Amino acid sequence: MSDPIWITEQEVVDLMSLPQAIGALQNGLRQEAAGKAINMVKTHAAWDGHSTLHAIGAVIEGRGVAGTKTWAHTARGAMPLLILIDSNDGAVLAIIEAFALGQMRTGGISGVATGVMAKADAARMAMIGAGKQSLTQIAAVNAVRPLAHLAIWSPTPANREALAQAASEALGINAVAAATLEEALDRADVVTACTRATTPFLQRDMLAPGTHLNAVGAILPDRVEFATDLLQRATVIAADSVPQIRKHSREFLNAFGSDETAWTRVRPLSELVAAEASRPADADLTIFKAMGMGISDLSLGLVLLESARKAGVGRPIPRPGRARPRLTNR
Repeated sequence: MSDPIWITEQEVVDLMSLPQAIGALQNGLRQEAAGKAINMVKTHAAWDGHSTLHAIGAVIEGRGVAGTKTWAHTARGAMPLLILIDSNDGAVLAIIEAFALGQMRTGGISGVATGVMAKADAARMAMIGAGKQSLTQIAAVNAVRPLAHLAIWSPTPANREALAQAASEALGINAVAAATLEEALDRADVVTACTRATTPFLQRDMLAPGTHLNAVGAILPDRVEFATDLLQRATVIAADSVPQIRKHSREFLNAFGSDETAWTRVRPLSELVAAEASRPADADLTIFKAMGMGISDLSLGLVLLESARKAGVGRPIPRPGRARPRLTNR
């Protein structure tokens, strides 16, 4: 048995492109729809008001690999790690530095959702939020719906202007920094919200008929991006993990509560991908809620491990021996 390997951030970037990540996510979602991928619902602990410790995981049957990702989000940063484990004997196969992986996972899942939920001719995007995830979110949408126009809004003018310039230079998109949220949303076919908002800023009547919304930022109960009555307009609602939005999404908990009939409106994204679905012609609004899930991280991790082995990259980690604990009263 070969030693486990440590795969660095730079190696992740060198080994995987965003289109490859989208393809890996689609494959993982198909496995979930077929009942062969099992997700571990996210758990977290919080301290100091804003810091959080997260853990998610999954196993894909038949691949012989389980995976778990953990990270602590603190005021001074985070360092997520994805651990791949042999599902037959529990041995560690790889440890992957997972910040870039997480960006491709989070952006890629929005790309997957946009591909099955947005209008086929969607060409105008509004990006709400200009943080670390935003450029990957834009690139993922552009990968499935080539963009003719991109409008960016963030409360901080310098941030939205910098993102508009970065998107224009990196992707060749006609990108503008909008002066207001309403200006950014005007005539948008696809809206992606990736913020740390704690009060809703997207209201029911702010999105034009025919819009697709990727709601990506509010992944903890204290975060909210859209008003709950926005869900009343939605023709199709999907989520990467329905159990996780039932546990952690304040937007959906406020809207649906314990109404089991209402919750049946929320479809797993895996179901749409497996059915090769497309947007209903008469859809007013479609909404995709991303929480982040272990199946997505594991899907990318499997591709990265295979690519690293083929390329001969990754630092070997000595396989630990086993020792009994010393039992003593001193």
